[in-house]
Amino acid sequence: MTTLKRGMIIDVNLDPTLGSETGKIRPCVIVTNDVYNKRVPVIQVVPITEWNVKKTRIKTNVEIHPSKENGLAKKSVADCLQTRPIDQRYRLVKIRGKLSSAKVQEIDKSLKIVFELN
Repeated sequence: MTTLKRGMIIDVNLDPTLGSETGKIRPCVIVTNDVYNKRVPVIQVVPITEWNVKKTRIKTNVEIHPSKENGLAKKSVADCLQTRPIDQRYRLVKIRGKLSSAKVQEIDKSLKIVFELN
């Protein structure tokens, strides 16, 4: 089994969902630290969704441009409000790539807003 690392973009099956939760198979950013990623099957991810102007107005969303490094095919948004735990043994579909450290820092800032962390 490949060791997943913080900042990697992976495709995750988020179904089933309830209400307004983000669902279907979609790319997600791993946000748990690498100690947990190595030892625990349940990790935290931030779903990535298709970019649009309305979504960029939400200050906890992080815009991501496609690149060979991250494996995304189109301009997207990491929706930090939809952070959720997944069991990688059952929900991981594939590994796409990884984000730059600068982009991970942007996600960190958004998560601090979502969870009111200093």
